[in-house]
Amino acid sequence: MAHDDSSGTDVAPFSSGADGVSNTSGRAVEHTAASGGLAVITSDGFQDPGVPPHRKRVTDLDPKKAKTAQRTVYTLFYLSIAGSIFAIAAYMAFPINADDPGSVRLNTVFLGLGITLALMGIGIGAVHWAKALMHDEEGVDIRHPVRSSDETRARAVEIFHEGNVESGIGRRSLIRNSLIGALVAFPLPAVILFRGLGPQGENPAELLSHTMWKAGARLTLDPSGLPVKAADVTIGSAFHIIPEGLNDAPDRLEQKAKAAVLLMRVNPSDLTISPGREDWNYDGIVAYSKICTHVGCPVALFEQQTHHLLCPCHQSTFDVNNECEVIFGPAKRPLPQLPITVDGEGYLIAQSDFHEPVGPSFWERS
Repeated sequence: MAHDDSSGTDVAPFSSGADGVSNTSGRAVEHTAASGGLAVITSDGFQDPGVPPHRKRVTDLDPKKAKTAQRTVYTLFYLSIAGSIFAIAAYMAFPINADDPGSVRLNTVFLGLGITLALMGIGIGAVHWAKALMHDEEGVDIRHPVRSSDETRARAVEIFHEGNVESGIGRRSLIRNSLIGALVAFPLPAVILFRGLGPQGENPAELLSHTMWKAGARLTLDPSGLPVKAADVTIGSAFHIIPEGLNDAPDRLEQKAKAAVLLMRVNPSDLTISPGREDWNYDGIVAYSKICTHVGCPVALFEQQTHHLLCPCHQSTFDVNNECEVIFGPAKRPLPQLPITVDGEGYLIAQSDFHEPVGPSFWERS
């Protein structure tokens, strides 16, 4: 017999019969509605406390304080304009000299100060405007899951009008005009910076069609500038190469960005050579541009077993055995090959410059 702890009476176990619920003696058992048990049902629910009483700000109570806040806001916006102008002036007044690390520091510091002032002026000014001058009363917006009616659309127009009135942007002309001026001036330093990254008044495709490589120029190690003998290049090895004399060039960084080369040696029988390139390698030693033809990243990873070159930026992969054709990735054309040979002393030299532009393919379409 089962025992009911709540009532102290015995309850007979039951089993289900074909005609309903019955106990072990076969007598029918009536269904009874379950009671609430220990559940507590309260008659009073949680009351909405509502919106707390509105506390007016000092700028709402004192017109002089409101005027002071207004002056603070448009002064910050004017400071932002001054910061943008200062950044442009600093970029021009402190040009970067590749051979002088101090010029890089000066340019970075003053340019950063100007951009910081431009950003900070807009940010702090906008926050102070919102906290001190814009409409400050709380409101409740009840959303309805229905399609907007004509009345709702008309109300939306009214809300925009109310926003204009509450923010004061329509009547506070000094704040509005100074904000517009700050937003217009802020992007200018970026425009000047990005414009300075490109060649000035020259065709990029033409510039990338010529490098420091020329007939007889020795292949030298980067960065030491020591010449390389063919006997020093073993099968499976790879060297980062620059033209002879590059370290002494006045525009060393610009020239290196175009003329950098990867030198490798593979088994000559593994090379697939197209007509006209039979003498571009020397006993399996090949040289290819280090500048990826996708967006110009340095192709610096050489897989010895597969003879693949990998660009770490976007994983363009080039097959050294097949004239550095693209086998994977976004690059659209092979790496340009530098024709090489050896001189009378056994040093590797260039036969000529590259026969096609180096670097990203989009320069050729400019």
